[in-house]
Amino acid sequence: MRRGLALGAILLALTALAAGCGGTPQRLDSPQIGRAGNESDAPQQLGFPAFATKNTTRVGGADAIADAAAVARAVYPGDAGTAARPRAVVLADQRSWQAALAASVLMSDPLRAPLLLSDGSNLPAASADALATLAPSGASELGGAQVVRIGDAPAPGGYRSTTVAGADPIALAAAIDRLQSAAVGRPSRAVVVASADDPAWAMPAAGWAAKTGNPLLFVHRATIPGATFAALQAHRRPRVYLLAPPSVVGTGVERALRAIGPVTRISAPDPVRSAIAFARYRDGLYGWGVDDPGHGLVLANAGRTLDAAAAAPLSASGTYGPLLLVDDAATLPLPVGQYLLDIQPGYTRDPARGVYNRAWLIGDESAISLPVQSRIDSLLEIAPIQNDTTAR
Repeated sequence: MRRGLALGAILLALTALAAGCGGTPQRLDSPQIGRAGNESDAPQQLGFPAFATKNTTRVGGADAIADAAAVARAVYPGDAGTAARPRAVVLADQRSWQAALAASVLMSDPLRAPLLLSDGSNLPAASADALATLAPSGASELGGAQVVRIGDAPAPGGYRSTTVAGADPIALAAAIDRLQSAAVGRPSRAVVVASADDPAWAMPAAGWAAKTGNPLLFVHRATIPGATFAALQAHRRPRVYLLAPPSVVGTGVERALRAIGPVTRISAPDPVRSAIAFARYRDGLYGWGVDDPGHGLVLANAGRTLDAAAAAPLSASGTYGPLLLVDDAATLPLPVGQYLLDIQPGYTRDPARGVYNRAWLIGDESAISLPVQSRIDSLLEIAPIQNDTTAR
């Protein structure tokens, strides 16, 4: 996806959403296309710096419904009659964060289906408008279905739908895994397992699932639910990557998982540092391995769980970046700042010959403030270095 095209699409999408909630727009300070130079507030009306800086682009929805709709339109900027549109779209109920995060895997090959969110059986205006504009053509792997309904999400009129059903959110995650395996033609060799009870620890798995097709399944602190156990067994001794510290998912569960397949626990004392650990992790061909300059990143607020699902298509397209978390809209966490410094690009002679970092910020200023966006922008900027011996 070309960067300029993506930016134009996101500005258009956010204009339609008016930076408000997933239903009726609440305010009119979103980017506007076609502002004239004789208007004193033209830079702000065009979306700078609130929605875009030189190194960041913000998806500025007031909730995850709006963010998901905007992201889907950024990833698929075409419309009916063009090639730049999806074959299928996923509809997940925002009331089940586990199923919504797990549904991110359907953005991976072969379906490449972006996520939209419903409110139970109600389809909010932002989601309905995005679905109409995306105009999915139908996926042969789904029998020609255009919409994948997750749980209680509605079946929109005028579209061919298929339904993923489950008795509870954990069972829905397992059913999503079965659908993905059927679409691919085989189960994946790796699986991510996270807590069903502490969502912030699970958030980084959504983008990884969307990129790789490795499903996200859920456990409790002391037990493995039956639906998850059966799903893991179907993968035939997969590599299991556990995204939780022992205080969140205990060592007893880890031992039980080792009977199913080799287990690697990736965690840190808090969700912010755990997301960084996952972004850095590399195990042969597995893992983001983002520990050097030249990468895309996605940042969201740990208190807005569904923004991870909304943003997941950005990790599976464009600059393919891992999700990082902030835990306070007004403050950039010190570990995140240090991590961005660690991977900051540098140059010795000509910055045009360097590599670059870029970030998507998910949510409005209640999620990530403008001062924090400015700080992130500066840490992403390619910077001069003193001599060749210190070049990155």
